[in-house]
Amino acid sequence: MEEVNLNITESVCPVCLRRIDATRVLEGDEVFQLKGCGEHGSFKTLIWRGEPSMAQWRRPKAPVHPEVCYGAVDRGCPFDCGLCADHRQLPCSVLLEVTQRCNLQCAVCFADAGCSPTEDPSLEHIAWQLERALAAAGSCNLQLSGGEPTLRDDLPEIIEIARRVGFSFIQVNTNGIRLAADKNYTSRLRAAGLSSVFLQFDGVDDGVYRTLRGDALLDRKLQAIRNAGDAGLGVVLVPTLVRGVNTGSIGAIVRQALQLAPAVRGIHFQPVSYFGRFPDHHGDEGRFTLPELMRCMELQTEGLLTVADFSPPGGEHAHCSLHATYINSADGGLRPLGAVESDSCCSTDCDGGGIGRTVKTMSRRWSLPEGAKPEQATACCCGSKPEPVRVEGPIDLDLFLKGIAARSFTISAMAFQDADNLDMERLRGCCISVISADGRLIPFCAYNLTGRDGKSLYRNRNGSEGV
Repeated sequence: MEEVNLNITESVCPVCLRRIDATRVLEGDEVFQLKGCGEHGSFKTLIWRGEPSMAQWRRPKAPVHPEVCYGAVDRGCPFDCGLCADHRQLPCSVLLEVTQRCNLQCAVCFADAGCSPTEDPSLEHIAWQLERALAAAGSCNLQLSGGEPTLRDDLPEIIEIARRVGFSFIQVNTNGIRLAADKNYTSRLRAAGLSSVFLQFDGVDDGVYRTLRGDALLDRKLQAIRNAGDAGLGVVLVPTLVRGVNTGSIGAIVRQALQLAPAVRGIHFQPVSYFGRFPDHHGDEGRFTLPELMRCMELQTEGLLTVADFSPPGGEHAHCSLHATYINSADGGLRPLGAVESDSCCSTDCDGGGIGRTVKTMSRRWSLPEGAKPEQATACCCGSKPEPVRVEGPIDLDLFLKGIAARSFTISAMAFQDADNLDMERLRGCCISVISADGRLIPFCAYNLTGRDGKSLYRNRNGSEGV
């Protein structure tokens, strides 16, 4: 098959994590990254498969360099993260890990949580990290993560600290086990100022959870959604997609999520990436790319969602993610909104104001509006609502304005990078940062980068032992 060289970039060796040159090559309708390390040989990794093509999936934007940098440009990307002055985007989300403890032992875990947990950071240290993050990133969206953050009894106090520091949208990343078991704890999180729940939700049958999470969890996931909705918390379902495990369940996840609206505000798919803890993978058989996801959504929902509904992101690099917004009406109609410029992440000239729109858009769409009724937020059984039907044609503006807050429904996906497919061009455009223990902002994919020998570039190393 004829190869067409698309362009040259930089990556890392997946064994030693040294920076090396890489080339994107088109073979048929697939794009591969080719690279070679003088010590560890050549590597070829699938990065895009099928339509829409990688060349079509683009959204030009002007680079914006951070004004407050906690890293100095010395060795170059990805070794000087702080962020450094060479970074080309401002943060839209900052992730803070409040514990390394976990109550599951998942087969895949970007944090490799629960294996050798360290002592939880103190409230004083967390306040210092949050102040550092706010000084560099502004009042962007904050995600409290781990490990399993709900294992901290003082998580409500952490949320209160984040509010006092100046964060207005606060989300917790969770497996939902404690939210399902302790309704009072869920209500305490909301009272403290929590805005939204980012809920691990990999499928609609327990076989999926046994494979990926080691336990039957579906009933607890549904109860967590009920409790969150009753407390006034919006929920975003977050499926980790593993080929052959739950990639055939994408349509079922979409339909279940629509049944759970408006408590469920949307879905954020994450094709599996190979960092942290993961089973051995062989070549590209397990890779599941963004265009495949879009086509699966159209096929498995029988056209309820279509490939044409989705747009490249305005914040991060275009090849990192996708998104679409719908209105989910009470009578079962699902209407795609398309790209509404005033409500989109940002324009093609994505400056600091563009990231500001990203922050506001996420906050609005992922929170449960005050007007949502509790009884709407607790229906969790398929069949309790009309089967959704796609609606096209002109929009009734009055109905649109009335329903936009409570009935908006978003579907997005993020293709995180690992050592095999890391692309420095994408990494420099990242708008999701982890606030490290020593107070630096590090792009998510750099922070979690893991070599094939398990060696980490940043996690648990504070960057002091970088390659």
